[in-house]
Amino acid sequence: MKLLVKFMGPLSREDKELEVDTVLELKEALKREIGSEWIKTVAIAVNDKLISKLDAVKDGDVLTILPPVCGG
Repeated sequence: MKLLVKFMGPLSREDKELEVDTVLELKEALKREIGSEWIKTVAIAVNDKLISKLDAVKDGDVLTILPPVCGG
């Protein structure tokens, strides 16, 4: 499946198209892209809806990686 990944906040970088066959491959690709230290703290939206699991991701989806927000 082909997915477009967008990175927000301090992870900001160019959008990236990923091509993976399984959810496990997707998880590993995301770890490589954002680093294992971020993977446990980010929220992920699929097609602008926050999700708790990547299991329902399908071909053509847009993933947005949202790091934790902090401020005063």
